[in-house]
Amino acid sequence: MENLPITDNHIHVDPVNGEGPVEVARKFHRAGGTVMIIPNKPTWTLNEKCTFQEAMEQVIKYVEEINNNTEVKAYAVVGAHPAELSRLVREGTELEKAEELMREALKGAQKLVLEGEALAIGEIGRPHYEISPEEMEIHHRLMIYAMELAREADCAVQLHTESSGEEQFREFAEMASKTGIKKQRVIKHFSGPYVLEEENHGITASLIATKKVITAGLKKGTNFLMETDYLDMKSRPGAVLGPKTVPRRTRGLLQNRILSEEDVHKIHVDNVERVYGVKLDL
Repeated sequence: MENLPITDNHIHVDPVNGEGPVEVARKFHRAGGTVMIIPNKPTWTLNEKCTFQEAMEQVIKYVEEINNNTEVKAYAVVGAHPAELSRLVREGTELEKAEELMREALKGAQKLVLEGEALAIGEIGRPHYEISPEEMEIHHRLMIYAMELAREADCAVQLHTESSGEEQFREFAEMASKTGIKKQRVIKHFSGPYVLEEENHGITASLIATKKVITAGLKKGTNFLMETDYLDMKSRPGAVLGPKTVPRRTRGLLQNRILSEEDVHKIHVDNVERVYGVKLDL
């Protein structure tokens, strides 16, 4: 069990509001983790004047720090969180201008992927809170646009949306078909146990690593990723799940013979390599 590969597919690091990349990575590694996939946080978490480009460049810097100073292999995911659009609108930016700014940010994210600085585009999508129908239309156009950019860059895209079931997964799959991106390269972050294709319609589910969700998912198979959505905020310690959760959950399930070592490799290496088109150097 010492050399098990274990990937957290969606984990944040934040030196401004939290412990930062190296300390989070070291905690993850001490628990048995090997790979962290890290999306940039929204601009305002850095400072009020932070631009989209700066937020994306920061997460690339954090990944570099982890790779240079720890045993963990880290990858950056770059994009514009849907809450960014909501904030622009709330602060008085006209809808048309707000959409234009988000499109520019997503194009910048694609450029970073094409340059090899980032692994995928994300997290993008739509809010998990109530918004106007006019704003929702923009979010949907941006989701389509992000998938088009990901298809052009031959990369994956991570979705942030409301809690989603089979109906929403079908909707995401239809968006993927419209844009030509491979459905498996569209990742529903913070997913429930929608592991079967008749449930997820070919979209990749990244399961939130609670015991309940993971054990429910495993009853259906191993076609999923695992994540904590750790926020790295001192004001919310351990939220959403702590950085040690994915390694500890995986090892616990292995010890209890709910998982085999082959299952672990499938979830944490094979699925990651297939979805992201990357070769994990473990």
